[in-house]
Amino acid sequence: QVQLVESGGGWVQAGGSLRLSCAASARTFSTYTMGWFRQAPGKEREFVAAISGSSAGTYYADSVKGRFTTSRDNTKNTMYLQMNSLKPEDTAVYYCAAVRAVGPLTTPTWYDYWGQGTQVTVSS
Repeated sequence: QVQLVESGGGWVQAGGSLRLSCAASARTFSTYTMGWFRQAPGKEREFVAAISGSSAGTYYADSVKGRFTTSRDNTKNTMYLQMNSLKPEDTAVYYCAAVRAVGPLTTPTWYDYWGQGTQVTVSS
């Protein structure tokens, strides 16, 4: 069982930045591919970014490319999402997720473990 805890959400004006963190309880954190998803009110959960266990591979949704960067520190069992140039349409609850198997990283149902989410609100 892996427990994930997100932090770093909050309120920011458009154009601002936030850094989210996802702390994992897994002893073998480096063996998990990690993902970020978000869900706005009335919408489905959507893929934001993912990072492989070794950080060799990173993947982004087109809507955040060039603005968001995901990274991880396996010595701290923590993943990060640096969000710059935030837009009102980025407003959502942001979740981190973990999976060991290789597969469709953009699909929420592929992931085995989820955090409780952290709210990000971007005002215009």
